[in-house]
Amino acid sequence: MKRFFATSAVAVASLVATAAIAGPTLDQVKKRGQLVCGSNPGLAGFGLPDDKGAWTGYDVDFCRAMAATIFNDPTKVRFVPLTAKDRFTALQSGEIDVLSRNTTWTQSREVGQGFEFGPVTYYDGQGFMVRKKLNVSSALELTGASVCVQQGTTTELNLADFFRTHDMKYESVVFATSDEAIKAYDTGRCDAFTTDMSQLYAERTKLGNPEDHVVLPEVISKEPLGPAVRQGDDQWFNIVKWTHYAMLIAEELNVTSKNVDDKLKDPNPEIKRLLGTEGNFGEGLGLTQDWAYRIIKAVGNYGEVFDRNLGDGSKLKIKRGINALWTAKGLQYAPPIR
Repeated sequence: MKRFFATSAVAVASLVATAAIAGPTLDQVKKRGQLVCGSNPGLAGFGLPDDKGAWTGYDVDFCRAMAATIFNDPTKVRFVPLTAKDRFTALQSGEIDVLSRNTTWTQSREVGQGFEFGPVTYYDGQGFMVRKKLNVSSALELTGASVCVQQGTTTELNLADFFRTHDMKYESVVFATSDEAIKAYDTGRCDAFTTDMSQLYAERTKLGNPEDHVVLPEVISKEPLGPAVRQGDDQWFNIVKWTHYAMLIAEELNVTSKNVDDKLKDPNPEIKRLLGTEGNFGEGLGLTQDWAYRIIKAVGNYGEVFDRNLGDGSKLKIKRGINALWTAKGLQYAPPIR
């Protein structure tokens, strides 16, 4: 009887492993020779092309990490700039393989539109920016204000909810793109501009006189941001998830892009499993044994990516806050590789 159950368990595990690598997206990406990533058309710190078409940003680096783990080459990715309105259509139609564009994970988007959201790569929340000369120190003082907001985002609903909850009147001035909204605010069309807190800091850098504007302290919503894929391909979904988790685990273990080669000799069993010197945890993902090593070598761990795009190594200087590792009282937490 014991032998029967042992054999059955092995058979079941084999079937599960086979099912896990049966998805079509990875094969399509490999045949094409590049990953196609939906990105923000121009948000400093998250997704921004320069004059020569070279992309940089936090969400951009996530796609480069995926390209690195698939091709061992972070440059094998094509970025498709998408507005908030067009991003979901592009994902549904198959125009892109993954959407990595500061997108909020919501119930209706996941259930109603047929998407799978990967891990939360950035915990955010909506806020307001105003001119200092308005002499406003709280969003609760914005009654009667005109507010610039981007169309087709959760931001619109949150804005309406906030003013309704506090029985305040306001005028919503809607624009198709974030760029249009911030330009209108800069020219004085609106009293305030609202979007995610991280984006407020990014957009403030575009203003004629950034020092004349202040971000108010209230955070009026939960905005868990992360990559999204189409439902129905578990293997591809797993690759998205474990790309992020590998970067988190690397930071926990102090494995960086600079020391990762030396860490290949480290006797720590967690590091050995992460870097593929022990076990073969890439097989179930349809990847190579050194899948996580490739990510860390090419792009870095989570902390490195955060710092150069959003943190002290960037113009934005955003503090880690709740995006710190769980070991530093933050919310970023990865399941173990074992």
